Amino acid sequence: MINTDLPTPESCISDAQDVVAIELSAVKTLQQRIGQPFSLACEFMLGCTGRVIVVGMGKSGHIGGKIAATLASTGTPAFFVHPGEASHGDLGMITPADIVLAISYSGETHELLTIIPIVKRMGVKLITMTGRASSTIASESDVVLDISVEREACPLNLAPTASTTITLVLGDAIAVALLRARKFDEQDFALSHPGGALGRRLLLLVSDIMRTESQIPLVSTDATLPEALLEMTSKTLGMTGIINDQQILVGIFTDGDLRRALETSIDIYDVKINQVMTPSPRSVRPDTLAVEVVEMMRNQAINGIFVVDENDTILGALNTHDLFRAGIL
Repeated sequence: MINTDLPTPESCISDAQDVVAIELSAVKTLQQRIGQPFSLACEFMLGCTGRVIVVGMGKSGHIGGKIAATLASTGTPAFFVHPGEASHGDLGMITPADIVLAISYSGETHELLTIIPIVKRMGVKLITMTGRASSTIASESDVVLDISVEREACPLNLAPTASTTITLVLGDAIAVALLRARKFDEQDFALSHPGGALGRRLLLLVSDIMRTESQIPLVSTDATLPEALLEMTSKTLGMTGIINDQQILVGIFTDGDLRRALETSIDIYDVKINQVMTPSPRSVRPDTLAVEVVEMMRNQAINGIFVVDENDTILGALNTHDLFRAGIL
């Protein structure tokens, strides 16, 4: 019968602290036992020409799914296969070039025992995370990684808690060790996370976000200042480019240039834009990383920039608002 008496705040805090203490102790024990089997498992995975296939049932399966995802996102091709489905066709996902990472605390999980003989017959290396070094699955393995715990954090010592925690930690340890061995860097990470913030920052090019064609604010060198202001206002970039007869960028006129022009005694209604523009403006190529443009604009204290080809012909333009909308800022 379940006791429905409400716990006191003190008892909740005490229970939580006990759980953390038990799991911390389990992780510290895991740290001390990491040794030659761990390095051998990493060696096998580094030498694998296929994928790391992670298998596990129940809570071990949930942890296995996360381990497979972490491996895949850090440079080690991997995916999770459900052992129950494997014996009904999904075993075809495993090839002789792969490595199987099996997770079973008891080492006697029926669904794993069903597929392991097939895996071994294929010549696939088998790495096992188990809490029972003398178990059937351990005896069939090429490498056994010990995930045994003195006790679970569950007060009944039944629900997988401390054991699943150290399994997850061990999986992270493998992923990071392999990441370092592969010299996996930020660029590699971004390639497998194109939808994330880091992916956008490291992969997005100027050509992906720049304004083009009729959206580019441009006037010729013989345009008047009012004509340039009208172009700036209509294109909402806070600037306009000035081009010569060959469509080459020769200058830029910004809000700052306007303020400086107003401080002089010139006739702003009649002056030509080439008299008040900033000549030889900074520009970038379309294949420049957008994050590099952010750094450039910060260093130069500018809010917009034009994009040109190798002949300085205008291709596009962008400002800080475009970078913000793209998630770069």
